[in-house]
Amino acid sequence: MLYVSIGKIKMKSKGFSMNSLEMCAGAGGQALGLERAGFEHEALVEWDAPACSTLRLNRPHWNVIEGDLAQFDARPFKSIDLVAGGVPCPPFSKAGKQLGANDERDLFPQAVRVVDETRPQAVMLENVRGLLDAVFVDYREKIAQQLQSLGYWTDWRLFNAADFGVCQLRPRVVFVAIRKDIAPFFRWPTPSTAQRPTVGQLLYDLMAADDWRGAAAWRDRANAIAPTLVGGSKKHGGPDLGPTRARAAWAALGVEGKSLADAAPPRDFVGAPRLTVRMCARVQGFPDDWQFVGKKTASYRQVGNAFPPPVAHAVSAQIARAIEAGSAARIMRKVA
Repeated sequence: MLYVSIGKIKMKSKGFSMNSLEMCAGAGGQALGLERAGFEHEALVEWDAPACSTLRLNRPHWNVIEGDLAQFDARPFKSIDLVAGGVPCPPFSKAGKQLGANDERDLFPQAVRVVDETRPQAVMLENVRGLLDAVFVDYREKIAQQLQSLGYWTDWRLFNAADFGVCQLRPRVVFVAIRKDIAPFFRWPTPSTAQRPTVGQLLYDLMAADDWRGAAAWRDRANAIAPTLVGGSKKHGGPDLGPTRARAAWAALGVEGKSLADAAPPRDFVGAPRLTVRMCARVQGFPDDWQFVGKKTASYRQVGNAFPPPVAHAVSAQIARAIEAGSAARIMRKVA
């Protein structure tokens, strides 16, 4: 039931539910954020087999559709509340040579098609910071105009995961499109004022899991937040913490970034420890009970390419409030 007070819409969530369709769902970072914001997943589309297995393992009731987004027919999901996704980043990243629309991995056109087929109340897409570079001004404008022609208000915003409690310097671009009748109720989330843990504070218990004598000293040295985790692509080799600059940043925190470890350092270990997949997942904002399917390389790729759940939650919670407020306003107009 929805209640409205004079001058301000007040929502009561009992009996009010929202659903979502997610594209390029990966290992579930964005899906976890949407779930926390109150969205029920009608379907999650993902082509990577290990990532699909991860989704099914952690949420057996989710409808995971394994396949190419270009072949996905979204029409059965007409009038879904939210279409969300993290379309591939390489077309807009410097590492991917920023080929944009000329990159075969560019799935923004498919995302627009899905929106056209479903006509949701809102859209939320995330990508790398490079998408805001001047070279993509025309590209961004084209995407915005296409959705505006379908009846949506659109906006782009750059966020840093560190501003939402994530122990990582991870800038992400979020694109939101909201049906024009409910757009006045939408507000972008504001950064959290809560103090973030350092890498040492965040990972100390995991580093000390096998009674490593140096864990406390390492915790004190790792006294800053993490650089951006880099997931890489299937063309990339084994799991590591990124290129030279990223590894240097990890080295300053007392972490060896050339590869990942299978377990915490043993009791008498000497030197700079390596991170495990579980440690990386915690840095990315995943809960500790979220399991990843696949060998180390496949699992780390899922973690490194994920949208941090706390950031996904912050934005989608604001979208949920706008949708709910819009519903309340429509009811008030009917009874007025």
